Amino acid sequence: MANCHLIIDSCCDLPADVVKREGVTLMKFPYIMDGGTFEDDLFQTTTVEAFYGAMRKGAEPSTAQVTLQTLTDTFTAAARSGEPCVYLAFSSGLSATYDAACVVAEQVRAEYPDFELHLVDTRLASVAEGLLIYEALIQHEKGMTASELAAWAEEARCFVNEEFMVDDLGALRRGGRIPASVAVAGAALDVKPLLVIGEDGKLALTGVARGRKKGIKQLVDYYKRNVDGSGPSHMAIIGHADCPKDAGRLKDLLMKEDPNLLVLTCSIGPVIGSHVGPEMLAVVFWGSDKRDNVSVADRIARKVKGEK
Repeated sequence: MANCHLIIDSCCDLPADVVKREGVTLMKFPYIMDGGTFEDDLFQTTTVEAFYGAMRKGAEPSTAQVTLQTLTDTFTAAARSGEPCVYLAFSSGLSATYDAACVVAEQVRAEYPDFELHLVDTRLASVAEGLLIYEALIQHEKGMTASELAAWAEEARCFVNEEFMVDDLGALRRGGRIPASVAVAGAALDVKPLLVIGEDGKLALTGVARGRKKGIKQLVDYYKRNVDGSGPSHMAIIGHADCPKDAGRLKDLLMKEDPNLLVLTCSIGPVIGSHVGPEMLAVVFWGSDKRDNVSVADRIARKVKGEK
């Protein structure tokens, strides 16, 4: 039985039926499209085809952080329930929502001094965040306390490995998620960029592929190099932005590597989709410790700053 309440957000891009559980609250990020503001409800009120079809026709949706009112209402409801609570938040490297949540949490704690609320910056996004939450849901149902679940998530986030391919970097550039210079270089080279989420929760360009078939093969190679079959659960998540055939091809190649692999295929939701655009394809799995993969340049920067 669950011993705490779990709050997650829609940037996890898991299917709605996976996260709809007792003792779990889904906080929905907003997005703006064609002059209207909508909630990312994991494609419950729109379809994958409609959303990405609009983008292919020229729509440029934008996003915003979860509103202070939504955070206040969510945390206040949890406080009134009397249950200890954990919020697993979308990466602070990509959104200001986590920082806003910390401010609101202090305000709610002031009103409810006995409220036990743990905030965890997952430093993950999309189906990478989804893999962490998928396992957190299992640990939640096994009866972890709020403090145990928060401590587990802070350690486990370092072992979520992901790589994703985008068709172009235009949407990421417009959203300010990558430097404009990187986007321009990617377009000039006519390649499919490959990115990861760094240990700091920000995006990093790791390579390019000349064509989607080669890109899919490189995603499989990334999996082979970094997978840890002894992880919390022997599974992988494939995320795709309305490219089911490519997702199926990627799944087949992963299954050839490991016929016993459990593969969950998810559609990339409207908020993340606004930034990556149609045709994005991702593979996520439990693997090597990201803290061991910090670049030489970043190690030097941390040393200069006196950080560990």
